[in-house]
Amino acid sequence: MGVDSAFGLTEATLEVLPALERWLEFTDVTGPARRRDSWRAELDTPLPEHGAGARATLAELAERVVANGLPVGAPRFTGFITTGPSAVPAIAQFAAALASPQRYAVSAFNLLEDVSLRWLAQICGLDEPVAGIYSSGGSVANLLALGAARQAAFERRGVDVGRDGLPPGARGRIYASAEAHHTIQRAAAVLGLGRDGVRAVPVDGRQRIRPDLLADMIGADVAAGTAPVAVVGVAGTTNTGAIDPLNALADIAERHDVWLHVDGAYGLPAAGVEELAGRFDGMRRAQSWIVDPHKWLATGVGCAATYVRDPQLLHRCFTQTPAAYLAMPGQGAVASPFEEFGVHYDDMGVELSAPPRGVLVWAVLRELGRAGLGERIRRHVGYARRLTELARDHPRLEALTEPELSVACVRYRPLRPADDAHLDRLNEELLRRLWRTTGYLPTSTVVGGRFAIRPCFIGVRHDEADVDGLAQRLVELGDALVAQ
Repeated sequence: MGVDSAFGLTEATLEVLPALERWLEFTDVTGPARRRDSWRAELDTPLPEHGAGARATLAELAERVVANGLPVGAPRFTGFITTGPSAVPAIAQFAAALASPQRYAVSAFNLLEDVSLRWLAQICGLDEPVAGIYSSGGSVANLLALGAARQAAFERRGVDVGRDGLPPGARGRIYASAEAHHTIQRAAAVLGLGRDGVRAVPVDGRQRIRPDLLADMIGADVAAGTAPVAVVGVAGTTNTGAIDPLNALADIAERHDVWLHVDGAYGLPAAGVEELAGRFDGMRRAQSWIVDPHKWLATGVGCAATYVRDPQLLHRCFTQTPAAYLAMPGQGAVASPFEEFGVHYDDMGVELSAPPRGVLVWAVLRELGRAGLGERIRRHVGYARRLTELARDHPRLEALTEPELSVACVRYRPLRPADDAHLDRLNEELLRRLWRTTGYLPTSTVVGGRFAIRPCFIGVRHDEADVDGLAQRLVELGDALVAQ
């Protein structure tokens, strides 16, 4: 038997990097979806009996795969809160894939898991001692935090739920606003509480949870014998970037002895920016937090962090059966990287095998520092405010929210009076034309029952011209639709 073909890294990257540079510019407004029939036929082929070799594979990767990717990191893409990576963390991820495919044992990559978790906590204003763990995204990060909350809630009732499971007939409840991310419901389902175990608390006119209604809900559930597991406060909703009144939530949680969890997947890094910090008052009173570095830190998708005050709760909830092959009984000075396992993150979450994600966070924060990341956040928040002001000042645009963070919600509104149903249809068609004929790629949401065009400014390649250009194209396309 032979070995796999050796193809030098330098030679391999030179085959693909030019295609990646071209892709990041994303000036082809027709988009890869319009060419789908062509590239799908070229890629969706039978399993080859004999390999094409490294050079041919890399050429196909550049010409067929990269050229028809998803332009999430493009300058005018504002659709998702996740974004493409900047250059430094992208190279860090490539380096980690080769130099340390696992996050465990004695290596610089393992050390940076701990260092970067500490740095990230400081960036988010979590200066008190907290314990963290990385996972693949907000879905898993919320699951881990709410798993710790469930463990704590039932331990107070004399049950080790991680070991023994939920008691027969037990009911637990999680409380989150109607604007909270749907991963909360999924976490409740996985934790045995059921999706219906999440009570959706109505929101106010700024899309923030109503604490008065929350307090009534908890009181009614306690009276009915249901165990309150956690109150979720959102620090930057996906729809509009709204920040829940965290101090008021902390008051209620403390009064009822309920765990407070802050879902800061999107917004928590802004808590470390001086002029924005007041919007997060009460955040430090929580028992757990999550933040996604693949959002504002632009590490590339697949990187989230969960923080808790008591890491033993995570251990009791998620520990696995001891495995002899994972024992590395090193002591003191080590001569081999395999003499120590390092922190047992495998017992604090749902992953055993996992890449070192901390190096991505370390790379971003080492490159930018606290000041550089703060400037990025200020710039993006400013873009959302600018688009909102442009919409308010233009006779044929309308702002539907006051931005808390970097999400703006606007719509085209013709001078001729029209009801909301007509405006919804008009703006839906406008958005489709925007996608198909320009490089501007926001998404949509619904605010107060009204269809909104929703750009989120979070990518590293935006500039002010992209903001002004988006407003201009919304007017031009809207005018053209009305004139038909």
